[in-house]
Amino acid sequence: MAERAQYIPGPAFGAQMQKQEGKNWTLILVRELRHSPEKVWEAITDPMHLREWAPFDADGDLGTVGAKVKLTTVGAPTLHVTETTVTRADAPEVLEYNWGDFQMRWKLEPVGGGTRLTLWTNINRHFIAMGAAGWHICFDVLDRLLAGQPIGRTVGPDAIKFGGFQRLHAEYAKQFGVEMPKWSPNAATEK
Repeated sequence: MAERAQYIPGPAFGAQMQKQEGKNWTLILVRELRHSPEKVWEAITDPMHLREWAPFDADGDLGTVGAKVKLTTVGAPTLHVTETTVTRADAPEVLEYNWGDFQMRWKLEPVGGGTRLTLWTNINRHFIAMGAAGWHICFDVLDRLLAGQPIGRTVGPDAIKFGGFQRLHAEYAKQFGVEMPKWSPNAATEK
């Protein structure tokens, strides 16, 4: 495994938000990965791959319409398990399901020798910059995993305490024109 200590995320990029009525807005993240859509599809649907980079564990494969899968949020202060039903799975192009209250829509498009991966998810507007920073790091970890250079999943409190996360959070907050929450990175692990 490559050293996580040597990993420094690049600047905030590839994220947009769409304001909606109510508390949730849509976060749109786009990342070009150096890997085929088939390889990326496996990484976003297979529980063994998800466990290496995603902010949740899955107890089953997400690649089949109608599949019922339990998703367990990693690093949550209390156990948070939600059951989802995959509503769309057009391999290796489109995947849709809910993660608790979050609608998740993934689109994979071939580009050059790789894949343009787009994620749409609804998120509380007060945490949209934090969500963008978290997914940014998840996508970096995914890209390295698929390249055979895993650095280990960095999510939840581990991500929040990570210096690169704080910088990304501030950059996305500025980009989106939103305020950052007034709390310390250690608040995620304090009791």
